[in-house]
Amino acid sequence: MKKVQQYILLSITFVVAILLVACASIGRPEGGPRDETSPIFVKSSPSQGETNVKKGKLELLFDENLRIDDASNKVVISPVQKTMPSIIANAKKIIVELRDTLIPNTTYTIDFSDAIRDLNEGNPVDGFAIDFATGDSIDSLRISGMLFEARNLEPAQGMIVGVYSNLADSAISTLPLERISKTNQLGQFTIRGLKPGNYRLFALNDKNRDFYWDRTEDVAFYDVTVSPSVEAIEVTDTLRAVDGTDSLVVRQGVKYLPNDVLLTWFNEGYVAQYMKDYKRPDRRRLTFNFATKSDTLPQITLVNGPKAGLEITDWAVLNANATLDTLEYWINDTMVYAQDSMLIAARYLRTDTNEELTWTTDTLKMFFKDPKVKKDKKKKKKEEEEEADTLPPPLNFINWSLQAANPQDVNRPLRFTSSQPLASINNAGVRLSIKRDTIWEQISHSDILPDTTRNVLKFSMPHEWEPGERYLLEIDSAALMGIYNEWNKPFKQEFAVRPMEDYVNLFFNVSGTDLPIVVELLDTSDKVVATSPVVDGRASFHFLLPNRYFARAFIDRNNNGKYDTGNLLGKSQPEEIYYYSKRIDAKKNWDIEQSWDIYEQPLDLQKPYDIKKNKPARKKGEKDNHNHHEEEEEEDEFGGSYYGGSNSQRGSSAPTNRSGLRQNNL
Repeated sequence: MKKVQQYILLSITFVVAILLVACASIGRPEGGPRDETSPIFVKSSPSQGETNVKKGKLELLFDENLRIDDASNKVVISPVQKTMPSIIANAKKIIVELRDTLIPNTTYTIDFSDAIRDLNEGNPVDGFAIDFATGDSIDSLRISGMLFEARNLEPAQGMIVGVYSNLADSAISTLPLERISKTNQLGQFTIRGLKPGNYRLFALNDKNRDFYWDRTEDVAFYDVTVSPSVEAIEVTDTLRAVDGTDSLVVRQGVKYLPNDVLLTWFNEGYVAQYMKDYKRPDRRRLTFNFATKSDTLPQITLVNGPKAGLEITDWAVLNANATLDTLEYWINDTMVYAQDSMLIAARYLRTDTNEELTWTTDTLKMFFKDPKVKKDKKKKKKEEEEEADTLPPPLNFINWSLQAANPQDVNRPLRFTSSQPLASINNAGVRLSIKRDTIWEQISHSDILPDTTRNVLKFSMPHEWEPGERYLLEIDSAALMGIYNEWNKPFKQEFAVRPMEDYVNLFFNVSGTDLPIVVELLDTSDKVVATSPVVDGRASFHFLLPNRYFARAFIDRNNNGKYDTGNLLGKSQPEEIYYYSKRIDAKKNWDIEQSWDIYEQPLDLQKPYDIKKNKPARKKGEKDNHNHHEEEEEEDEFGGSYYGGSNSQRGSSAPTNRSGLRQNNL
């Protein structure tokens, strides 16, 4: 009996052990292929395109568990909702509750963009939208296109694009947009649920969520009204059988037009003008800072003291930046800067409540007192003063420095900075020498000149430098005299000039238009490093250093040589931008010549991928194949391999029109 009990106990132990191992095996993940498929829409209530809907609650069913990403920013609803709706994910369902009262006889569109994703891998249901109507019919017309930043052709991600049936110019700044969409990661948009008719089309970076334009917000507008339409087309599909053979099937489809609208957003740079602050940082300086740039200087008058009533130009020297929003006045009248208390009448332009610039006058108190001497130091100071009475006063010198690159560029002047404005420059005390073998040979030179801007602390000395040579600059003591009767110490500095073989020359033969064009050379951060107008079809860049470069051009419609942004109220678009689609690898002592038809490629394909900032987010596990050329095509540090980065993953482009976009057929 005892043996039987032992046998039963041993058997039970063995079975339990087997079960534990089996359970452990079931619970352990074995890996497998990553889920890269998006959730599939199954059905909804109300259904897609349903009419006579009375309740603002929707339920959408998919084939797997879901989550909602950033619904408040990604999901847009037309007509625009005053109250934020409730949007939640519950297992395989998305539940939407509209909190605004439904409008009768109206088509509603809920555009989810890529907010709906599967729960585990985050694969998005991209571009999903659902329409329903509260009346007997549903409006189904659409307007599609792309939105870029005007200055750099970056795809606009997550900006609102919308329409007005009210064609008044004031609608964009007084009324909310009627029907809206949001751009996806490629800058694409589709406005759905439109009635037949004429519409004004706008895009907004609507930071305050009021769905109309404030002057500080980014905006884009279409020049003409848009009339959406639909046409029947035949669509050819390719079907693949189980045995691997293909067959073509023709079906009837529709094409919504327009589907190639190009919008470019800009910012007018509007800032209300006012005086931000004013200071007297030391006894001899006054500073005034304004909120934004200006083309008019303030009128400043001294109110108190022995020089009361005099304009500031009679007792101070102005140092200003180019936009006149930062002003620094150096007081050069001893009677004025000796005043501890100064009353200033400042008359300047300020933005009023009607957003117009009007003159206003403020009385400003500008105080300055010398730092107090502590009691325990007063005696020491008195002794120092008594001793100083028997000695000559200490000399204060101007700080003078050469702001040159090392080596000095062949095509640039020497540049200097001074610690105070200068009253005079004695160029007879300035000597320039060149090194011939081992001997310094003095040569003739140009004068040291004030900067051409309003900056009175900057100076330059132009010269025709000999490439690859060494130079010596010497300035005698007191050759530079400041406005406070202070002068410079003796100055001496040696420097080299860069040899010509260090440079690159780059030329673009530009075609496609007869309008005036300016070409901008860019670095790898999409920043401008040089500009050149197109003259007789050619833009020229000389004295470039070896580097990787890119290029863009703008149509200089007003022929002022600089890029101009748009103006919504003035109905002027920003000047058009075009990118050269290839990278340019410039090596030492090279001349590079490139042909460039600015209309050769659609706008959305022009900007090289390497310098594009708004790149579509990759799915989990997806590799960035755009950079394969970095290893495969480089010959050396600045090899001669050229490529069109923006084309590398696009495949063949669809037909284009003069709007500059590829056309979508469906």
